Amino acid sequence: MKNTLQVSESAGTQFAYPLVNFVRRGKGSPVILAHGLAASLHDWDDLLPELEGVGFSGFALDLLGHGESYKPFSPNEYTVGTVFDHFSTWIDSLLLQEPMILVGHSLGGGLSLMYARAFPERVRAIVLINPFYDLKQLPSVLRAFFRRPLMNTHLIERTPYRLFRMLVDLSSFNVQLGHRETHLLPERVREQTALDYKRAAPGIYNIPRTLPGLADDLPQIHHPALLIWGDRDQTLAPESFIDLTRRLPNLKSWYSLPACGHVPHQCHPHTFNPHVLDFLKSI
Repeated sequence: MKNTLQVSESAGTQFAYPLVNFVRRGKGSPVILAHGLAASLHDWDDLLPELEGVGFSGFALDLLGHGESYKPFSPNEYTVGTVFDHFSTWIDSLLLQEPMILVGHSLGGGLSLMYARAFPERVRAIVLINPFYDLKQLPSVLRAFFRRPLMNTHLIERTPYRLFRMLVDLSSFNVQLGHRETHLLPERVREQTALDYKRAAPGIYNIPRTLPGLADDLPQIHHPALLIWGDRDQTLAPESFIDLTRRLPNLKSWYSLPACGHVPHQCHPHTFNPHVLDFLKSI
């Protein structure tokens, strides 16, 4: 089921960005899935059917500025705060009758941690995939890029799909000798990833610089948690995920996938999905 939801206000605050594009699969306990920067709800194309198959109701959205959700015109409107308001207002509109399970990748992982900290009684458990929770996780080049607001977006707007696709293919290419796979990501995933980059609002690249450091809040998040990351991540430092294993007080299990990079849920879903389903059954 695909939905386009109009949301007008939350907690007395009027929103100018009402459009939330999302899909729902299955009936049962709610699972909220939040993607990373420059991605979309299609990140969860492999996981959603399996959640439905074991009796959960999966909700996956396009975050603010992504996919088919509302895209503010001004780059200044893209902050972690506006994305979080958009995300939490959408969750409010679902009128869920029981605590939810949050599944978040990268930026979506940071949003999931923020939501669990702000509304602990609404959350049952958390699944974190290569979560983005501190600017220090980024390489120095990316930190420098995100240090100043992005005002001129013309170059990004005019970048053709084929260039995004070439960059995705290059980043996915597996140079490991003797490995049977040419790419770490399947063809359909690389095609969708390039499309998501192309259709995302250029202003989204202002979001990372506004991320508040969440490291000090982690010990106060007591929900059962699962952490999964790819050892080849070149976007966020893998050692930051190891640090996370020491900071989350109720981390039930964690897994590092050596053959995956920043998107293990898309790289090897046949390995990733069973870890998630086993965790959900255990809680």
